[in-house]
Amino acid sequence: MANKVFCPKLLKNLGFHVRRLNSAPSPLSAVPPLNFTDDFNAATVTAPNLLDTALQINTSHHNNNNIINFEDVKELFHGVPTTKLIRSSLTLQMAAIEPMVDLGMWVMNSKLMEMPIFKEVMLGFVKNTFYEHFCAGKNLTEVRRTVTKLSDSGLKAMLDYGVEHATENESCEQSMKAFIQTIESTKSLPESSASFVVAKITAICTPRLLKRMSDLLRWEQKDPSFNLPWKQQSLPLFAENSPIYHTSKKPEPLTVEEERDLQLAHQRLVKICEKCVEHDVPLLIDAEDTSIQPAIDYIAYSAAIKYHKDDQPLIFGTIQAYLKDAKERMVIAKKAAEKMGVPMGFKLVRGAYMVSEKQLASSLGFKSPIHDSIEQTHACFNSCAEFMIEEIANGSGAVVLATHNIESGKLAATKAIDLGIKNERQNLQFAQLYGMAEGLSFGLRNAGFQVSKYLPFGPVEQIMHYLMRRAEENRGLLSTSAFDRQLMRKELTRRFEVTTS
Repeated sequence: MANKVFCPKLLKNLGFHVRRLNSAPSPLSAVPPLNFTDDFNAATVTAPNLLDTALQINTSHHNNNNIINFEDVKELFHGVPTTKLIRSSLTLQMAAIEPMVDLGMWVMNSKLMEMPIFKEVMLGFVKNTFYEHFCAGKNLTEVRRTVTKLSDSGLKAMLDYGVEHATENESCEQSMKAFIQTIESTKSLPESSASFVVAKITAICTPRLLKRMSDLLRWEQKDPSFNLPWKQQSLPLFAENSPIYHTSKKPEPLTVEEERDLQLAHQRLVKICEKCVEHDVPLLIDAEDTSIQPAIDYIAYSAAIKYHKDDQPLIFGTIQAYLKDAKERMVIAKKAAEKMGVPMGFKLVRGAYMVSEKQLASSLGFKSPIHDSIEQTHACFNSCAEFMIEEIANGSGAVVLATHNIESGKLAATKAIDLGIKNERQNLQFAQLYGMAEGLSFGLRNAGFQVSKYLPFGPVEQIMHYLMRRAEENRGLLSTSAFDRQLMRKELTRRFEVTTS
């Protein structure tokens, strides 16, 4: 009985995946170091208005339904062991049952977890089910095995050590060391198997300081004469309709201590970027909510200006398409970078803070910064993807389209093929969460595109809390896995018939 109770909770934790590609805050008070024992300001640019939300990518040259083939399940799941298909199908089935997830969340947050035996059994169950399905491992030795299997199946890996919010400089330093160790580990992986290392600015600079910086940057947007002595060269952070209601009055300047902490954060990112240059692996910087995102964009763009590989971007910022200003901010930053001769890369996602963003805006008497409908969000994502694909076709920039939406995948793939962009160009990549959207991942792979899986990893107990937060922030995503389960059952049925015929 106990195992059944555990199940739900774990499931929910796995929901984390949804957000992982979207980045969300978590109240981690400290970031434990990794213990690996094995070897291993820009010119002003005028941007076009966001295309009408009803816009769909032009696919006149191809029937986009034929770009990704979901009918041939034998080819789709070629190289995937039957045992993995069975486990994946069962795990996703359990994870799609919200009452079970809710029960699991309750169990994991209850005093039952204070009982050593109960906790051990619970974590053991989770590790052997949901953790193994949605996570790459507890350390880089296990991650290496996961990445090798992905590489053998024609997919790449985005390495994401599961740490987020730091509370003071000591935990920021620990996070930096963890990110650097992750970067160094890529040298022991199969060649070209790691497409990115993922980093969170909230892990190397405290959210409190990021909030202070964001307030100052928003006030500078209101009053360009406002002086920010600590500000380095960056790219435009705001569009005309960007939310700046978070800062209602003129903020106090950073204190001497805060400026020192900011300098330390910059130094940490410099070390991470230099290690990325040394190991020739790009860095993805996750997005957060709008209260601290301006500071994250500022830091990411500042690093992107300094670190790149000739005409190839090294630093990829994240654009969340559910924000009404997403397209305009992307275009403004991209065009400004182009004018400076800086190659710019973006990861495009839909977003993970819908509820909290709406609640904050409403409490302050403002309209939500989130699109009014899911259809508008889809249209914005597709429009942003179209813009970047066209930029890439013209020889400028790079994008990671992080989506589980099949229609968006088809539209982007069709546009890319129309413009002659495919596997030979590394500037266009697709990404899905590990353990999710397998059909879309393999379908895009078979269509000739570079596809990566987002791999969170770290100690089971630490990652469980992380997964729980992700699940809470992305309630409902796992319930949309029916299409994947259907494809898996179809392939399992085919294999059974072949075996018994």
